Amino acid sequence: GNRLVLDDYATVLAAAAGTDHRWRIEHAQVVSPVDIPRFAQLGLIASMQPTHATSDMPWAEARLGRERLAGAYAWRRFAQSGARFALGSDFPVESVDPRLGLYAAVTRQDLDGEPPGGWLPDQRLTAAEALRGFTSDAAWAGFTEREVGRLTPGLRADFVLLDADPLSVPASQLPRIRVLSTWVDGTPVYPAP
Repeated sequence: GNRLVLDDYATVLAAAAGTDHRWRIEHAQVVSPVDIPRFAQLGLIASMQPTHATSDMPWAEARLGRERLAGAYAWRRFAQSGARFALGSDFPVESVDPRLGLYAAVTRQDLDGEPPGGWLPDQRLTAAEALRGFTSDAAWAGFTEREVGRLTPGLRADFVLLDADPLSVPASQLPRIRVLSTWVDGTPVYPAP
């Protein structure tokens, strides 16, 4: 399915592949490894949901086969190819909690820490890459990078205050970071009890 979409995008975009079109493939989760470089070549965004990997890992090999796992939830391969990606939760299918998405992207483990070392661990992202995928890169993918996605003067102040730095705590602690408050447009909308 992803190859068919890539082929159609290549036909339609043709010489315009280098423009700032920001087209994407949503759920770019099972892609043939030979097709992953095509995302960067066509200027396409790979939109992925990290918690899908940890939800799907118990049955993915049985349904996809070992060979196709090489392109399954292949976040590191996408990053190394130069492709842009946007990360999300796919709420309400998965939890909207961004801490769980960061945890899944960084560890590729379920909340019990299984499997040890992570599922297909060579495809893990760093905490900084995952955070960027959920924030500034997701905003860029939706043409809203001049409004949201970064804590910068002039942008909307949409943010959460946490009791720990997600870029410096051990990855196993990411789901347990406590939200102290949530702010939208500079206004507090959730204070922790």
